[in-house]
Order: sequence, then structure tokens, then C-alpha cells
Amino acid sequence: MSVIRASRPTVLRMTVLATALALLTACAGGPVPPAAVDNRATTRATAPAPTSPDKVTVAFEPFTGAPGNIADDLARKIGSEARVQNLKLVRRVGAPATYRVKGYLAASGDQSSTTMFYVFDVVDASDTRVHRIVGQESAPGSSGDPWSGPNSDTLERAARRAVTELVAWIRR
Repeated sequence: MSVIRASRPTVLRMTVLATALALLTACAGGPVPPAAVDNRATTRATAPAPTSPDKVTVAFEPFTGAPGNIADDLARKIGSEARVQNLKLVRRVGAPATYRVKGYLAASGDQSSTTMFYVFDVVDASDTRVHRIVGQESAPGSSGDPWSGPNSDTLERAARRAVTELVAWIRR
């Protein structure tokens, strides 16, 4: 009987990927059996913005899952992209906003490539999720720490895509 042995980097990569997928799955909520699907809930989760797009304000909450330097850099890039796309951001902590965005980040990688995963939940004033933005960006490889892979270009692509999707949802 032969035993298959995986190399240490392969085991580590599989463990990190499983953890990232578990994080994203946890953010998505529990599975709903097909018989229990309610069309009203689906409509509510993707409902258009209830106010005039020009009056909508958005506040991004601090991101979880990433080191502070990555989260801060992504927040700056989102702020820059929001200005380009005329999205009104509220920057004071606790200030009233039409929507709040809660961000969850994860990264997985090896020496050849890294993938940064992101989930942004848009919630209304009652903290009910009304929209979700999910994506991933590829980055150069990392040496041990997957967060060493995402660079400025990676974060800029994530910011551009997230803000573009948020603006499209608000203006639809």
C-alpha cells in the first residue's frame, strides 16, 4: 500500500485556501433549502437604493481580515475611486449615512501567485444587508505570508471594481 505525501507548501496552501473559503462561506450566511427560498427575501437583498442616487451617502466601516497597512491602503484607494465616480463618502466615524459598507478580506497564496478575496456587505440604517459585492484579485506570489502578495495595483483593482459595482447598484 502506497502513501501519498503532500509537500509542506502544498499542505499550507490547501489549509490557507480552506480557511479563506470558510471565511467567505461564513460571510454568506447559512444554506437555505430550496423549498424555503422566499422571493421577497431575494428581492430585498438586491433592492435598488430607495433614495435619489444624488442624495445617497456611504460610509465604509473598518475592514476585517487584513493587516492594518493593507486595509488602510485599500480604504485610501476606495476613497480616491469614490471621488472619481462621484460617490459621496461619509468619513467621520458614527456620522449618519444612507448606507454602511462592512468589508471582509482574505488572502491565499504561494510563491507563484496570491489571491486576495473580498466581500463588501452594504447595510441600511437598520443594519439589514441590502446588497453584497464579492470579488477576488490576483497578485504576485508571496513568501510565506499571503498578505505580502497584494500590491498597490491589486488593491487599486479591488477598489475600482467594488466602487464601480456599488455606484451601479445605487444608480440602477
